[in-house]
Amino acid sequence: MGRLTPPACLCCGKKQGFTLWKGKDAAEGPGDENSERGNWSSKTDYLLSMVGYAVGLGNVWRFPYLTYQNGGGAFLIPYTTMLALAGLPLFFLECSLGQFASLGPVSVWRILPILQGVGITMVIITSLVTVYYNVIIAYALYYLFASFQSVLPWSDCFAWADEHCSKTPVVSDCNTTLPNGLIIHTNYSYVTSNNLTCLNGSLTYKQVQLPSEQYWNKVALRRSSGLDETGEIVWYLALCLLLSWLIVGAALFKGIKSSGKVVYFTALFPYVVLVILLVRGATLEGARDGIEYYIGSQSNFTKLMEAEVWKDAATQIFFSLSVAWGGLVALSSYNKFHNNCYSDAIAVCLVNCLTSVFAGFAIFSVLGHMAFLADKPVSEVVDSGFDLAFVAYPSALSQLPVAPLWSFLFFFMLLLLGLDSQFASMETVTTTIQDIYPKVMKKMRVPVTLGLCMLMFFLGLICVTQAGIYWVNLVDHFCAGWGILFAAVLEIIGISWIYGGNRFIQDIEMMLGKKSWWFWLWWRACWFFITPVLLCVILCWSLVTFSPPKYGSIEYPAWGSAVGWCMIVFCIIWIPIVAIVKIVKAQGNLWQRIVSCCRPAANWGPSLECHRGERYSHMVDPHKERDQEIPTVDGFVHKLE
Repeated sequence: MGRLTPPACLCCGKKQGFTLWKGKDAAEGPGDENSERGNWSSKTDYLLSMVGYAVGLGNVWRFPYLTYQNGGGAFLIPYTTMLALAGLPLFFLECSLGQFASLGPVSVWRILPILQGVGITMVIITSLVTVYYNVIIAYALYYLFASFQSVLPWSDCFAWADEHCSKTPVVSDCNTTLPNGLIIHTNYSYVTSNNLTCLNGSLTYKQVQLPSEQYWNKVALRRSSGLDETGEIVWYLALCLLLSWLIVGAALFKGIKSSGKVVYFTALFPYVVLVILLVRGATLEGARDGIEYYIGSQSNFTKLMEAEVWKDAATQIFFSLSVAWGGLVALSSYNKFHNNCYSDAIAVCLVNCLTSVFAGFAIFSVLGHMAFLADKPVSEVVDSGFDLAFVAYPSALSQLPVAPLWSFLFFFMLLLLGLDSQFASMETVTTTIQDIYPKVMKKMRVPVTLGLCMLMFFLGLICVTQAGIYWVNLVDHFCAGWGILFAAVLEIIGISWIYGGNRFIQDIEMMLGKKSWWFWLWWRACWFFITPVLLCVILCWSLVTFSPPKYGSIEYPAWGSAVGWCMIVFCIIWIPIVAIVKIVKAQGNLWQRIVSCCRPAANWGPSLECHRGERYSHMVDPHKERDQEIPTVDGFVHKLE
């Protein structure tokens, strides 16, 4: 029997009838299925936003180095394994969760009220990381503007350099043979002044710094001696930070309707730049040696016997896919109910991982040329993180013909990679606010979004002082580590074991259609056992091997570590606080209260009535009965609505 088709006026979408509100919400479009929240204008908007969120700076400045360090091509085996066992299952779970309920990372925990603090933890950590992540974008902007010169300012030791600056190795002393046959050890200036020759293998080199390294520390950062010495705000970095927040605000002022269009450029153009850099790098002398070190004949399969390699693979895939940050739930919450989030999850994960591998070829081909010019092994010029992005790679590019062009392209690529991730992170915060105060956001989306951007800008000013890089490193060390792992463990255990993995699969089948038992076999194995165990192992390993923060060789003062611990405690303390508040507000004895908080809330389920079916036919309409998400006093805000 065929299904009856309801009249158009009863279909999901915009309600018909009289309304006092004649304006149009910035997040609402003519083809939206959910008129309250809005939907993506097209599936391409969503996919590009997800790719932009997942593919970030780590794909360029961390993955290639990890691959080289952990056995080259051999590292792809544990990396792919961890993608299948940990990354993809959690990615698919979060996409399905957000799409099913059309809710952000905090409100979606109507599924399991006792763990709503997990969502709050995700949003707080995302907010803290967003503050310093835009500082890194400001660094890229500064170098981008500095590239508009005929001679790159870090290409040589100019007026800002000290006596330790040198483009080439400097010999300090060596063994030499005197005219009478006596072999002595003396300084190199004596050897050259007397027309003598150093004996092979006896050269000792001075500790020197590349011009790009001194430029990074002395000019770009004006770095102080440590966290204790704050210094002054570096004005040009502050202006770059302001510009980066203005770009983010401009892209998000209409929510997903505007950011979904911006990503057509910001998500795709980095691939154009990567191809250009790879083609240019492949034509350079020494490029083959660099690629051999990266993923070629230098691959070391014996590394697979080391547990550290597998831990690095799991950690990289976890953070590279941006799972447990709340962004995947937030972005997926704007999908239409019957969108195929299964194929989306697989596609985005594959694109992310392939981008990491591809970026490594572009990076190592140029670093191989740099090693060739310096007559050094590739291992001595390879680095990761800030040292790769702002020291090693710029130094290599400065030695190419038309160096300003290659420098501009590289830093423009970094800028776009950072902005994509930043768009999604800020959308996570605004989505959370929208779920709690939908009417406020409907009327005031633009001022709220711009206000958040300005607040983040002022919070980030500490990171553009002369001690700013120490603060960036401190927040990254504490907040972007095991705090997110802890949230991920609770997330997957809560949904798989407390809410029920089989019940969650039934929810997904309401969106995707009925699937066979064999289809779900792999996902059940991962969600119930494999992924939680892997995440617990990584979390325990991270805690056991946790070390105090350092920037290079500079150790942090005790109070700096204390601030870091305070930040992470502030992030995760909401998990027990919210659980206790929920239990106190519940009815019955202690056990009954705990059990009731481990059941879905009355308003948990699909947002639109036409999608609820028989399983959720008794669901309380979330649009008629509000669920107070965060236990705070906010009556005055309700009056604004």
